[in-house]
Amino acid sequence: MDIVGLVDRYKALGIADVIDHEKFNLISIVHHSTQIEGSTLTEIETQVLLDEGLTPKGKPINDSLMVTDHFAALNFILQQAKVKRNVTVEFIKEINAVVVKSTGQLYNTVFGTVDASKGEFRKGNVSAGSTYFPNYDKVIALTEKMVSRITDLMKRDLSDLQKINLSFDSHYNLVSIHPFYDGNGRTSRLLMNYIQAFYGFPLAIVHSEGKAEYIEALIATRENDDISIFRKFMEGEYSRLLSSEIKKFEEIDKPATGKGFTLLF
Repeated sequence: MDIVGLVDRYKALGIADVIDHEKFNLISIVHHSTQIEGSTLTEIETQVLLDEGLTPKGKPINDSLMVTDHFAALNFILQQAKVKRNVTVEFIKEINAVVVKSTGQLYNTVFGTVDASKGEFRKGNVSAGSTYFPNYDKVIALTEKMVSRITDLMKRDLSDLQKINLSFDSHYNLVSIHPFYDGNGRTSRLLMNYIQAFYGFPLAIVHSEGKAEYIEALIATRENDDISIFRKFMEGEYSRLLSSEIKKFEEIDKPATGKGFTLLF
């Protein structure tokens, strides 16, 4: 089944309407996204922290702050999706400000101080591994150009596949501009989720165990100037998530297969 077919099947089953499903899906998004960025919390520890406010013993407090901030940012973009807020540069800055509210640092540069916790753009050049991102003096123009393109496309009558690809492309483009000192990956994945929520689609997850493949897809897309590489990677992640959720949901109604619930009184 292709990716649009999986989305349609997911919606038809009403999975998102199941009690607590949305909450646990959001917790999973937070867990994987923050773990990609170095959080050491397990998914259970993430769940307990977000449900009960209990920080895990023996784990850096910064990791817990990263998780709670990401959860706040995820709820923020979902609320904005309900009112169909336009994607703007200011909106992206607001997302980033929530993402790094408790962990963003102050950066002193020759051009002034940047408070990362307020979603301010970087004023210096950055790199990650062998990847060098655009010069800081190009960040504003590149982000404005990206936002203009997203806004234009979201006004059009797009097919479901085009809408899904728009979410993937926006993710790729924002993380490739790398406009912030902190939280670029998380903010980019949240922008993807915002567009998916805007259109009423299930939210995609980049699974933390596939971090190496994720980074390789980003690098290969840049080196080959071929967005289809990243789209293919994200389609695999999205299909994996949707297929798993559909399978689990369908098995609930199949107790005869031995996979249902056994109640002992």
